[in-house]
Amino acid sequence: MDRLRQRADFLAVANGTRVSAAAFVLQCRRRDDGGPARVGFTVTKKNGSATERNRIRRRLRELVKRLDAVSLRPHSDYVLVGRRAALTRDFSSMLEDLHAGLHRLNREASKATRREHRMNDET
Repeated sequence: MDRLRQRADFLAVANGTRVSAAAFVLQCRRRDDGGPARVGFTVTKKNGSATERNRIRRRLRELVKRLDAVSLRPHSDYVLVGRRAALTRDFSSMLEDLHAGLHRLNREASKATRREHRMNDET
């Protein structure tokens, strides 16, 4: 798993699908290259002081570290946008929310792929 660092990559993922949870928003975008999954983290200034934002970011990074490798699809970019609730929410609940969000994104992606195949078959 690689990290997203370029602003253009974050903006591209922002136009993709998203799933909201209490402590974060998970955004996803499929890429056309053959690279591994990449993950980015962002926390806005409205979430508190620099110390609080860094703590939120550290908790989000730890969530991703604890994921199994199968959860993140290759050729995809993910962004976790931290919310203030990430400071106080139970870590195991946040991990469950992340698993549920990834499952939902994978389900939506497979629906979109099937829809594309049907449209290609009709032409």
